[in-house]
Amino acid sequence: MPLVFAPAELPAAVAPERTDVACFIGFVHRRSGTALSAAQTQALRDAGWLDGPWALPPDRLATLAQVPIAVDSYSEFDRLFDGAARPLVASPASPAHPAGGTGERRCGAVLAAAVRSFFLAGGRRALIVRVGNPAPVLAALPRNAAERDAQAAERQDRLDALLPRRPVDRFNPPGWCGIEHLLGLDQAALLCLPDLPELHALPTQLPAAVPPLLAAPEVFVACSSGDLVPGPDQSLRRIAAPRLDLAALQAWALAVGRVRDFLARHRRDVIALAALPLVADGPGWPQRLHDDPLAALLQAGVLLPPGSDAAGSSSALLQLATPWLVTPASQDLPQALVPPDGTLAGTLAAQALGRGTFRSAAGTARPELLQALPVPVASQAVGHPWARLAERLCVFAPGPDGWALQSDVTTSPAAAWRGGQASRLVAAVLRAARGMGLGLAFGANGPALWRQAERSMALLLQGFWQAGGLDGASADEAFEVRCDRSTMDQADLDAGRLVLTVVLQPAAAVDRITVSFALLASTQAEGQGAGLQALAEAMA
Repeated sequence: MPLVFAPAELPAAVAPERTDVACFIGFVHRRSGTALSAAQTQALRDAGWLDGPWALPPDRLATLAQVPIAVDSYSEFDRLFDGAARPLVASPASPAHPAGGTGERRCGAVLAAAVRSFFLAGGRRALIVRVGNPAPVLAALPRNAAERDAQAAERQDRLDALLPRRPVDRFNPPGWCGIEHLLGLDQAALLCLPDLPELHALPTQLPAAVPPLLAAPEVFVACSSGDLVPGPDQSLRRIAAPRLDLAALQAWALAVGRVRDFLARHRRDVIALAALPLVADGPGWPQRLHDDPLAALLQAGVLLPPGSDAAGSSSALLQLATPWLVTPASQDLPQALVPPDGTLAGTLAAQALGRGTFRSAAGTARPELLQALPVPVASQAVGHPWARLAERLCVFAPGPDGWALQSDVTTSPAAAWRGGQASRLVAAVLRAARGMGLGLAFGANGPALWRQAERSMALLLQGFWQAGGLDGASADEAFEVRCDRSTMDQADLDAGRLVLTVVLQPAAAVDRITVSFALLASTQAEGQGAGLQALAEAMA
């Protein structure tokens, strides 16, 4: 009788205040003939997706289309999704792209590579929302205006699958699409949309010659729980990674701004991580981006100057990463390049698990990185272009001890919100405060409840201060909590709303940060239950 070994399934329950869980939303093929684990099935049942008024139709459950699934390793992801099934061309007989050796050839999906990067960098749990199959890598040249319009419409449909343009209906979970699933994923703390640069990129054509590309020397990397990485397909290096011109980069920045707006309105406890796209060759703009990348991004409006009140792609809710990376997880992608947001997510997740999300991840070694494009220059010299860029972007670059994350920053124009650890600290406080609010929601709104709220929040912040997340020689210097008639007016009292004001000083922050919370009446909680809703407008 054969002896079969199978990995034991861990309980699906996850602490809601956990700050290392990343949500990946994008395009990947469903692997046929595989079923969800018992833990994943139970998680869907607990969320109401399998039965009851929010039950999904069988075809969506079979294809896992717009269904959030939790995985704890890349092997678990690979069992459900086929990350190597993306076609190079739409059809071998395409007149715009003769077979030319590509035939029915496949390559990796960007989403799969980002998830691999996440686990290679130390991530331990990811939420996957598959929104469809990836488009072919090589685009056919449109032969007329109708074909050009059809291609533009298809690309817009793909973008809408990630970022719907309609108002979200939080009371209709089966109708959620793409980023809207965050309304029901309380455990998500980081958000990655790795397909976003390619959805704005110029069409990729089969090159006549091999573009200059990055050797991938053999190196030792950290163990990744036994997950296997596919062997490289060397011919994929002939195909360029997606690139954007100036107009496309500005359109991408607007899409990132839509992500920021959604988080600011619905999920202020989630930090979006995005990859700064590669820029197409050409005169003018690419050279300015090379000579002084920060000045070029400010001039193009991709980033906002210090002191600006506008939003867009500059926000404490957003961290941008650069450059694109060559890693063991990128060998099945065009030009062997993967966007760096998955690696950044894994780095921040490992930091949250190991030292606390409120500590900067700058300086974290990344031995799995082999090369990058554009080639970064690690420099601490004042005024050096890459040193200035690291003030607003998370930069991976080689240093004396090898590759490392050189900066951990948000894109916020406000100095107080510039450190990535400050935004993640406030997000962690919001997540913990939401759970605390559930215990206060049904109390009588009066002085006794106000004192209880103050004590609960002070105890929470005391823990952050003792762990080193807040500056100050004493707890009184590190934070202040108020909940009394000075934080509420008569309209708040009449509406049954309790308002709690917190002033805290994150470690290494330039200024103190004030955050207000409101304990809403249960009839005003918009379907999420009564709890603490962050009103930290400055964070956006």
